[in-house]
Amino acid sequence: MVPQIRRRRSLVIQKKFLNKFLVKPGKPVYLKDLDPGWASHKDLLDKFGEERVMKLAKKILKRNLENLAEAQNLLWASDTYGVLVILQAMDAAGKDGIIRHVMSGLNPQACQVHNFKKPTNDELDHNFLWRYMKNVPQRGRIGIFNRSYYEDVLVVKVHPEYLDHQKLPPGIKGENIWKHRYSDINHFEKHLTRNGIIVLKFYLHMSKEEQRKRLLNRLNNPAKHWKFSDSDLPERAYWDDYMKAYEDALCATSTEWAPWYIIPSNHKWASRTLVADVLAGTICNLGLEFPKISADRRKRLEAARIQLEGEIEELAEGTMSA
Repeated sequence: MVPQIRRRRSLVIQKKFLNKFLVKPGKPVYLKDLDPGWASHKDLLDKFGEERVMKLAKKILKRNLENLAEAQNLLWASDTYGVLVILQAMDAAGKDGIIRHVMSGLNPQACQVHNFKKPTNDELDHNFLWRYMKNVPQRGRIGIFNRSYYEDVLVVKVHPEYLDHQKLPPGIKGENIWKHRYSDINHFEKHLTRNGIIVLKFYLHMSKEEQRKRLLNRLNNPAKHWKFSDSDLPERAYWDDYMKAYEDALCATSTEWAPWYIIPSNHKWASRTLVADVLAGTICNLGLEFPKISADRRKRLEAARIQLEGEIEELAEGTMSA
């Protein structure tokens, strides 16, 4: 019998709770109405308190890391699907922590992380999706985009002057450019899913006050000074503009084939648990199997096993006779 991945183990978050964070296609998004400090279902908090719920979340995270390691093994062996994870957020929302904690148990040979910085002149000479297309994961692998092509409908929308560097033909930079880019993104992600690449998108939803605390922590801790960027405070001044840009993008690009999850991220342990659960659950529920072996191949494997076992017997006999 061909081994198949177990659908899910115990200690996972119920799907009805995860759906709470799923952006339904075509539905408007109002981030101010969503609690970035959400940490658990109210009934659980009332019954157990935050400390016990946090301990339970860490158990769920540990179990999902085990699920994820098992799932990655089958993903690699079956070589049918790849997984693209997109992380978008304001500065200090915890993208690096998600990558470090959630991906900690994965085989690095089958997992790549790409951080996209300011585009080079060569990249600006291509369409805005080009530099991302080159880094889409192969089948059998998990690829993580720490920021992504969504920057071109987020940062560039907040700072439309950046369009001047993109060398676009006359007439392209009108008001419809964002509508066209949303459409380009949706068609690109549809193309990926048609070719076996699962697209999972997470927006880490953090409050402005929580960002203030985290940035201040970086400034007060010499060991974290390197994490503070000179652009952090200037960009923070555009907070409301960014929230509107995110709302528009989340609404326009959450599709049945590539949905967005809005992950409350004021509590890092909660965001890490939620992301791990969605990722592990998605791969585990693909119904993956190890490759089937032909009867002829099975005979050759059996012959190889007998030969290797025979070497052990010969070595033992040689040792006894000596």
